[in-house]
Amino acid sequence: MQTKVSTKGQIVLPGPLRRKLGIRTGDTLDIAVEKGRIVLTAPERKHFTARIIEDPITGLPVIDAGPDAAVLTSEMVRELLVDFP
Repeated sequence: MQTKVSTKGQIVLPGPLRRKLGIRTGDTLDIAVEKGRIVLTAPERKHFTARIIEDPITGLPVIDAGPDAAVLTSEMVRELLVDFP
């Protein structure tokens, strides 16, 4: 897999690679030089156990992953649904 460097020094990580590694918009990546190579390291993700609960306001079922779970933005949901059949 290849990518190009823009005139501003930016690179684009291809979508399949981002999804495979769980890299999301706004994530901070660690960068290092090792043996002449640029190494980007994705953040480690906490794993959450989701459960279905009743929303106290609407009474509708909703998925809850606890108070420390990541908040999904509309962009994140769109990225997750790209490969959805």
